[in-house]
Amino acid sequence: MRTLPLRLSPGDDLRAALDRVLAQQAVEAAFVLSGIGSLRGARVRFAGAPEPTALEGDLEILTLAGSLSPTGSHLHISVADAQGRVWGGHAAPGCVVRTTAEVLLALLPEWRFSREHDEATGYAELRMYEKPLDRD
Repeated sequence: MRTLPLRLSPGDDLRAALDRVLAQQAVEAAFVLSGIGSLRGARVRFAGAPEPTALEGDLEILTLAGSLSPTGSHLHISVADAQGRVWGGHAAPGCVVRTTAEVLLALLPEWRFSREHDEATGYAELRMYEKPLDRD
Protein backbone atom coordinates (compact mmCIF):
# COMPACT_ATOMS: atom_id res chain seq x y z
CA MET A 1 0.00 0.00 0.00
CA ARG A 2 1.14 3.50 -0.80
CA THR A 3 -0.52 6.58 0.66
CA LEU A 4 -1.16 9.71 -1.34
CA PRO A 5 -2.27 12.96 0.30
CA LEU A 6 -4.18 15.31 -2.01
CA ARG A 7 -5.47 18.83 -1.96
CA LEU A 8 -8.27 19.48 -4.42
CA SER A 9 -8.85 23.03 -5.66
CA PRO A 10 -11.88 25.33 -5.85
CA GLY A 11 -14.19 24.27 -8.66
CA ASP A 12 -13.03 20.64 -8.77
CA ASP A 13 -15.76 18.03 -8.88
CA LEU A 14 -14.86 15.70 -6.01
CA ARG A 15 -15.67 12.41 -7.77
CA ALA A 16 -14.16 13.38 -11.12
CA ALA A 17 -10.96 14.62 -9.47
CA LEU A 18 -10.49 11.40 -7.50
CA ASP A 19 -11.18 9.26 -10.57
CA ARG A 20 -8.63 11.35 -12.51
CA VAL A 21 -5.99 10.86 -9.79
CA LEU A 22 -6.53 7.09 -9.89
CA ALA A 23 -5.87 7.08 -13.64
CA GLN A 24 -2.84 9.39 -13.31
CA GLN A 25 -1.31 7.12 -10.67
CA ALA A 26 -1.71 4.11 -13.01
CA VAL A 27 -3.30 1.95 -10.33
CA GLU A 28 -6.56 0.02 -10.49
CA ALA A 29 -7.46 -0.01 -6.80
CA ALA A 30 -7.56 2.58 -4.03
CA PHE A 31 -9.44 3.51 -0.90
CA VAL A 32 -10.29 6.98 0.36
CA LEU A 33 -9.08 6.85 3.97
CA SER A 34 -10.14 10.35 4.97
CA GLY A 35 -11.48 13.55 3.51
CA ILE A 36 -12.37 17.00 4.84
CA GLY A 37 -12.94 20.40 3.26
CA SER A 38 -15.72 22.52 1.88
CA LEU A 39 -18.20 22.33 -0.98
CA ARG A 40 -20.34 24.89 -2.74
CA GLY A 41 -23.28 22.57 -3.00
CA ALA A 42 -23.42 18.82 -3.27
CA ARG A 43 -25.39 15.98 -4.78
CA VAL A 44 -25.96 13.17 -2.30
CA ARG A 45 -27.96 9.99 -2.84
CA PHE A 46 -29.63 9.05 0.42
CA ALA A 47 -30.14 5.42 1.48
CA GLY A 48 -32.72 3.68 -0.70
CA ALA A 49 -33.32 6.74 -2.89
CA PRO A 50 -33.18 6.19 -6.64
CA GLU A 51 -31.67 9.61 -7.46
CA PRO A 52 -29.33 12.08 -5.72
CA THR A 53 -30.64 15.13 -3.88
CA ALA A 54 -29.10 18.54 -4.60
CA LEU A 55 -27.91 20.33 -1.47
CA GLU A 56 -27.41 24.05 -2.10
CA GLY A 57 -25.09 26.51 -0.41
CA ASP A 58 -21.80 26.30 1.44
CA LEU A 59 -21.16 22.92 3.08
CA GLU A 60 -18.39 21.46 5.22
CA ILE A 61 -17.20 17.93 4.43
CA LEU A 62 -17.25 16.10 7.77
CA THR A 63 -16.28 12.68 6.43
CA LEU A 64 -15.40 11.15 3.10
CA ALA A 65 -14.60 7.47 2.56
CA GLY A 66 -14.89 4.90 -0.19
CA SER A 67 -13.27 2.80 -2.88
CA LEU A 68 -11.94 3.87 -6.27
CA SER A 69 -11.74 1.68 -9.35
CA PRO A 70 -11.48 2.30 -13.10
CA THR A 71 -15.00 0.87 -13.55
CA GLY A 72 -16.65 3.06 -10.91
CA SER A 73 -16.05 4.65 -7.57
CA HIS A 74 -18.15 4.22 -4.43
CA LEU A 75 -17.92 7.23 -2.13
CA HIS A 76 -19.81 8.03 1.05
CA ILE A 77 -19.88 11.58 2.37
CA SER A 78 -21.33 13.50 5.28
CA VAL A 79 -21.69 17.27 5.04
CA ALA A 80 -22.95 20.04 7.33
CA ASP A 81 -24.46 23.43 6.51
CA ALA A 82 -24.00 26.74 8.35
CA GLN A 83 -26.75 25.80 10.82
CA GLY A 84 -25.07 22.50 11.69
CA ARG A 85 -27.57 20.29 9.89
CA VAL A 86 -25.88 17.12 8.65
CA TRP A 87 -26.66 14.95 5.64
CA GLY A 88 -24.93 11.81 4.52
CA GLY A 89 -25.05 9.24 1.77
CA HIS A 90 -23.47 8.42 -1.58
CA ALA A 91 -21.41 11.28 -3.05
CA ALA A 92 -22.70 11.78 -6.60
CA PRO A 93 -21.16 13.88 -9.37
CA GLY A 94 -21.82 17.53 -8.57
CA CYS A 95 -20.01 17.81 -5.24
CA VAL A 96 -17.97 20.91 -6.15
CA VAL A 97 -15.06 22.05 -3.99
CA ARG A 98 -15.52 25.55 -2.53
CA THR A 99 -12.15 26.36 -0.90
CA THR A 100 -10.32 23.06 -0.49
CA ALA A 101 -10.72 19.33 -0.09
CA GLU A 102 -7.95 17.48 1.71
CA VAL A 103 -8.08 13.77 0.92
CA LEU A 104 -5.86 10.86 1.90
CA LEU A 105 -5.82 7.91 -0.52
CA ALA A 106 -4.46 4.41 -0.02
CA LEU A 107 -3.21 3.20 -3.40
CA LEU A 108 -3.10 -0.58 -3.82
CA PRO A 109 -0.89 -1.33 -6.85
CA GLU A 110 -0.99 -5.10 -6.22
CA TRP A 111 -4.79 -5.17 -6.55
CA ARG A 112 -7.39 -4.53 -9.23
CA PHE A 113 -10.87 -3.37 -8.23
CA SER A 114 -13.85 -3.70 -10.53
CA ARG A 115 -17.57 -2.94 -10.25
CA GLU A 116 -19.59 -5.90 -11.51
CA HIS A 117 -23.26 -6.77 -11.45
CA ASP A 118 -24.19 -8.83 -8.40
CA GLU A 119 -27.23 -11.09 -8.81
CA ALA A 120 -27.94 -11.06 -5.05
CA THR A 121 -28.14 -7.26 -4.72
CA GLY A 122 -28.97 -6.17 -8.26
CA TYR A 123 -26.21 -3.54 -8.12
CA ALA A 124 -22.71 -3.20 -9.51
CA GLU A 125 -20.70 -4.32 -6.48
CA LEU A 126 -16.98 -4.29 -5.71
CA ARG A 127 -14.90 -7.24 -6.91
CA MET A 128 -11.28 -7.47 -5.81
CA TYR A 129 -8.58 -9.27 -7.75
CA GLU A 130 -5.07 -9.74 -6.47
CA LYS A 131 -2.49 -9.21 -9.19
CA PRO A 132 0.20 -11.87 -9.62
CA LEU A 133 3.65 -10.92 -8.35
CA ASP A 134 6.18 -9.93 -11.01
CA ARG A 135 9.04 -12.42 -10.85
CA ASP A 136 12.13 -11.74 -12.88
